[in-house]
Amino acid sequence: MHYNIRNLIQIKKEYPLYKFFSNEIKKIIINGRISENQKLPPTRILAKDLNISRSTALRIYDILLFEGFISSKKGSGYYVNYKTSSKKEKTPINKLRYPKLSKKSELFSKNKYLSTDNFSKTGIAFRPGLPPLDIFPVNKWKNISNTYWRLSKPSDLSYAPSLGLDRLRVNISNYLKIYRNIRCDYNQIIITSGSLHSLYLISNSLLDKGDKIGMENPTFPRAFNLFKSLKANIIPCEIDKEGIVLNNLNTKVKFIYTTPSNQYPSGVKMSINRRNEVLKWISNNNSIIIEDDYDHEFSNITNPLPSLYSLDNEDRIVYLGTFNKLLHPSLRIGYIIVPKFMLKSIISIYEQSFRFVPSSTQEIMSTFIEKDYLNKHIRNVLEIASKRKEMFISKTKESLLINKKKNNGLHLVANFNKKNNDLKIFKSLLKENVVAYPLSNYYITKKKDSGLVMGYCSVNSKVLKEKANIINKILN
Repeated sequence: MHYNIRNLIQIKKEYPLYKFFSNEIKKIIINGRISENQKLPPTRILAKDLNISRSTALRIYDILLFEGFISSKKGSGYYVNYKTSSKKEKTPINKLRYPKLSKKSELFSKNKYLSTDNFSKTGIAFRPGLPPLDIFPVNKWKNISNTYWRLSKPSDLSYAPSLGLDRLRVNISNYLKIYRNIRCDYNQIIITSGSLHSLYLISNSLLDKGDKIGMENPTFPRAFNLFKSLKANIIPCEIDKEGIVLNNLNTKVKFIYTTPSNQYPSGVKMSINRRNEVLKWISNNNSIIIEDDYDHEFSNITNPLPSLYSLDNEDRIVYLGTFNKLLHPSLRIGYIIVPKFMLKSIISIYEQSFRFVPSSTQEIMSTFIEKDYLNKHIRNVLEIASKRKEMFISKTKESLLINKKKNNGLHLVANFNKKNNDLKIFKSLLKENVVAYPLSNYYITKKKDSGLVMGYCSVNSKVLKEKANIINKILN
């Protein structure tokens, strides 16, 4: 990319033109308006932009080359060769006046309970929340994408409905019916960019300052951050072998956030008796449930249990799903099944805060489901994940304690053979380019367990062995 020089110069009728323009370009380079190494337009373009002859344009560049302001790379073009001074005169701080930031923004900045942003570039071993990225059927996706763009019309590039494309919503409805035994009206499905976006819409639709909500303890930290930043009064609910325990909740709880198929991060699957107890509780207390079923296919494949949504008869469940953890995080497609009484509110918030997920991505995802590629890919993922899980456990058994039966999803919780501070272990592993989240950071009470939350299935066997050796070395 190169600048249009004409936009940077106030043209005056001064002659000779080559002198005037070479001086003007020198000024904008010295002032830093064109940065070092920035490509300049070819002489043909420069001549056209400045309404001068090609020979004049060549002469301008010759002067700048001679004076060292630009350089020429054979076969590539002309580039700025002048480094501007980074020293700028600072305005005294007491002379600057800015508006005060909102209290809400301060809360969002403060409530970074477990921020992954600082180490997201260190690698994928053993970051939780990732499927096997190396087996994603890229060519199938690419073929669908090529077909879409080949047949697309100009109108396809316009705005799309905030709720999502009908075609994708119908396909998700059919997919849920077959693979999760969930029957829903596609008109209640809203396409989002993922679980956190879904939770943002739901919580803004329901929460006022000080409203009470129930959350599992331990829990999904980003959901906790969001609810806390919206000034919810969060009541922690312990987890036993059957799932969430509601003993300490009072009747004023507006909603309960739960991950029943595979409690995040503990891996406990909510029993059918507990599911019925939870449904009875919300019915008696005029409350609702946010059911985050992010890991259903991988944790509910054997001895499947019905979702809370399919057991509910009172339209009290907000059901969340995502394709980002099934396929890959960069996809950015999730969905919500919204109770009818909340639809208008959520649609209004959506339309005034986030326009829509790109329609091209939605169309491609829809075709991916229709062609049965999603089903086939999930089966491949299950097979690969099972093998990698066995290998991970066998390679780390000298330093980590892992309950095979308790960890059925795409991540696991590892405890230590001897007493260790999981935060210190996390930092030590991070220095060796190994990501394993400290379990203690998932708790919202002072009482915390120690361990590591780890994703194994996105790591191929070669890297897995190498990183497992690092873990054993550090822990032993």
